Amino acid sequence: MQRRPKKPIYIEEYTLINGILQFLLHTGTKPENPVLLFLHGGPGSVESLFAHAIQDKWEDIFTVVHWDQRGAGKTLTKNPKSLPTLDLMLKDLFAVIQHLKEKYHQQKIALLGHSWGSVLGSTFVKRHPDQISFYIGTGQVVSMLENERVGYAKLKEQITGARDEQGLRTLKKIGDYPGEKLIMDDCFIKKMARIRRLQGKYSLAIRIDSRMRKIVSTSPIFHTSDFWAMIKGPKANKYIMKDFLAQFDLNTESASYEIPMYYILGENDWQTPYTIAEDYFEKIQAPDKKKYILPDAGHFAMLDQPTLFFDALREISQRTFIV
Repeated sequence: MQRRPKKPIYIEEYTLINGILQFLLHTGTKPENPVLLFLHGGPGSVESLFAHAIQDKWEDIFTVVHWDQRGAGKTLTKNPKSLPTLDLMLKDLFAVIQHLKEKYHQQKIALLGHSWGSVLGSTFVKRHPDQISFYIGTGQVVSMLENERVGYAKLKEQITGARDEQGLRTLKKIGDYPGEKLIMDDCFIKKMARIRRLQGKYSLAIRIDSRMRKIVSTSPIFHTSDFWAMIKGPKANKYIMKDFLAQFDLNTESASYEIPMYYILGENDWQTPYTIAEDYFEKIQAPDKKKYILPDAGHFAMLDQPTLFFDALREISQRTFIV
């Protein structure tokens, strides 16, 4: 673990949320800055361990808070038997927001949802728009089934173009993917993991390489237990994947939102294909909206293009009056 950063706002805390202690990391420069709550991906893959690598500039305009959700990261380590359901996650998120509003004396906060966090965030802002000043989606999920269809087609195109015989044999072994309906059982999750590894090879999805491992290992909040939580996260979240995420599709409900909506998308993201989010964004009706397509950026756009990502955040903060 690295030395604790010297910042005007730097807080690591476990706070009681719906009966269990849940981990929050706060970083910032001014307590009066608007609060931006980062909703991590997975489900079960925390991004608090990447905070030191992506958000120093963000803290000039926001107090950034990372929350290790129920079933993930330090919250999972502290509560290994408290597993998530969608209702619990939404209740937890509501309680976290109340905690932050009280702590920073703000009437509303902003949400940034990444990957799975964009599913949780999009669902929450529909139900509780009065709590949120604006929403930012990155690695935005619109439909899990369509994600897998489009991402698989792009992968097959790349493998075929590269005349990658081994890759083609792997696809043949995987068989029909993703199928007519997503059934996220153990068999499908194993297939999806193999697809993700191949997508990573062709820079279509996040690739867990030496750079990613170094970022995690140099985090000031990293402990060995976080490594084990990464391994346990998918299993801890298998019911939410099976019962909710597999059927998730924003196209089945109204595209009308009561708050400003912004998407920051990586042009090389085929893990949650940016083309699907781009098409859905055109349907959105909101008090304000804008999408940003970042060149040479993939599923982890804030790490691939940190300057362009911050430029988008800064413009969003200038567009939006936060109460």
